[in-house]
Amino acid sequence: MDTTTYQVTGMSCGHCEGAVRDEVSEIPGITDVKVSADTGHLTVTADGPVDDAVVIAAVEEAGYEAVRQQT
Repeated sequence: MDTTTYQVTGMSCGHCEGAVRDEVSEIPGITDVKVSADTGHLTVTADGPVDDAVVIAAVEEAGYEAVRQQT
């Protein structure tokens, strides 16, 4: 399992969280998605490596911007 955290900007409520969660959950291989409008964090768990560009594109499709957090 690979877990990656992204910083999402523009989220302010539960609806925002749901929009991001719905889009990111559609990515093949994703097994868990945690989103917090309070912290702006999106944590994605997948069966294998996750393509950051695909996750960021899904967040953008939901109407927000994201960058991968450095570990």
